[in-house]
Amino acid sequence: MQTIRLERPAKGIAVATLDRPERMNSMTNTMFRELESLARTLDRENDLRVLILTGAGKAFCGGYDLDDAEDLPSLSPMGMLDQQELAARALSALRGMRIPVIAAINGAAAGGGLSLTLAADIRIGSTAARFNAAFVRIGLSAGDLGASWLLTRLIGPARAAEFAYTGRFMEAVEAEAVGLLNSVVPAESLLDEAIAMAKQICANSPGGVQLSKRALQANMEVASYAAALELENRGQALLTRGEDLPEALAAFKEKRRPEFTGR
Repeated sequence: MQTIRLERPAKGIAVATLDRPERMNSMTNTMFRELESLARTLDRENDLRVLILTGAGKAFCGGYDLDDAEDLPSLSPMGMLDQQELAARALSALRGMRIPVIAAINGAAAGGGLSLTLAADIRIGSTAARFNAAFVRIGLSAGDLGASWLLTRLIGPARAAEFAYTGRFMEAVEAEAVGLLNSVVPAESLLDEAIAMAKQICANSPGGVQLSKRALQANMEVASYAAALELENRGQALLTRGEDLPEALAAFKEKRRPEFTGR
């Protein structure tokens, strides 16, 4: 894999590290394909009990790589929908794994990186962990990659709305207080803590854990996760037809504030 490093620190435990530290582990189409392939491949391993997902360097995941985003406004609506569905398949495959997924969040998780943490079953953050739904800052919707469905269920509709509409950062202490993080630990012990939790899970019945995960997920779905993805994908495809995304991308390149029109 080009963008992910896989290690096996203990029996039954795999650690997948997003490995683009020079780009804050930002997402590319290659990463989406590798995440989907990794999730589906590991899910076929009957001896695997827990997957830990973390980031190399100072960030967990900075979201979609804006250097790869310049072509988005020129895609046809169906082309943009294909792009969204490529990304959605990756996160859906990760969330749909039979085994528990622990996100060990070592730094910033922004935009699609936030969505990636939400796809995990458990989130442990270092004191450096921080989150934001950066979509509105680049002319897109926070309804992206399952975020609108999962975030409201974790922190509640009002908190999710304020967080999504402002695009502000949420630091680790607040994230733990509102339920976005299960716990906050010192940066130097983050991976050790995640592995220790994984070992606790491994000590339990594999079938019991897997069916517990299935039951917990199924009983969250008062509405359909698949329906949420469909709605989000169409919203993103529609927003690329306007003026704000090209403006945001231009402002990013020119290191200035974007001037949004909403048109």
